[in-house]
Amino acid sequence: MSVYSMTGYASGQQTAHGSTEDAPAWKNAQARLGLELRSVNSRFLDLGFRLSDELRQHEPALRELLGKRLKRGKVELRAYLQGRDAGTLADPPPRVLQRLASVQDQVRVWLPDAAPLSVADALRAASSAEPADDEGTAKELMELAQTVLDDFVAARAREGARLAKLIRERVAQLRELARAAEPLVPQAVQAQKERFIARWNEALASGDGQVGPEAAQERALAEATAFAIRIDVAEELGRLAAHLDEIEAVLKKGGEVGKRLDFLIQELHREANTLGSKSAALELTRVSVDMKVLIEQMREQVQNIE
Repeated sequence: MSVYSMTGYASGQQTAHGSTEDAPAWKNAQARLGLELRSVNSRFLDLGFRLSDELRQHEPALRELLGKRLKRGKVELRAYLQGRDAGTLADPPPRVLQRLASVQDQVRVWLPDAAPLSVADALRAASSAEPADDEGTAKELMELAQTVLDDFVAARAREGARLAKLIRERVAQLRELARAAEPLVPQAVQAQKERFIARWNEALASGDGQVGPEAAQERALAEATAFAIRIDVAEELGRLAAHLDEIEAVLKKGGEVGKRLDFLIQELHREANTLGSKSAALELTRVSVDMKVLIEQMREQVQNIE
């Protein structure tokens, strides 16, 4: 299963060719039905709609369509009707005009002095009546929305694949740093042990001989052992390796993995911080800093994943 980014964009248009009595009004006006989808990061699914007045009634159907395919992200859908020419005017369907004429006749039976409908009145009434009865527009809109949504999901999948590749590269670099850190701790312990022994030898040389060489060496070894326990990072490196294995497994599984990856990144930060706090050598400190840089880069990528 693919890994999906929360950022994406797709658009589509459908242009009318010719006109029929039963066709939607926008087709008779030789207009374009257009739809755009765009999204950015969000903790949850946040749907927003910018629809022209003729299409506003279709928002519930569009919301249901998006909710079935998308799980996270701040998504905006824009749908509009646009004429080919600025002066293009939709031709009211004959059935709507017949209905207006019938209604006008009925009104004038009861109100003989009522003013007849003007052209502007008829066009305004026809435009407001058309969407409620226009099943063709709904069909055309939903078909276009499905096509654009397929392109949108595919674009998010391509972006997600690139993000997953970047994360895997950072995982490989973290493994290299962990391998480089493993031999540094024994080296630091040995160096500290030698310093302890040298210090005790100096104390013996300048002392009154109350402490023998063997006792001094045992004391130095005891302090070196305590030091080794204090700076031991084997447990942290082991947990870090386990978290890296889990990240790769989650990426391989795919799907809605963003929140799971975000949790694992927090755990990586914790292990890297502990590694730095236990650092007893400059080289180990540098490894910890490099790890934190890579983990922060991973966190920025993970925030884009659904």
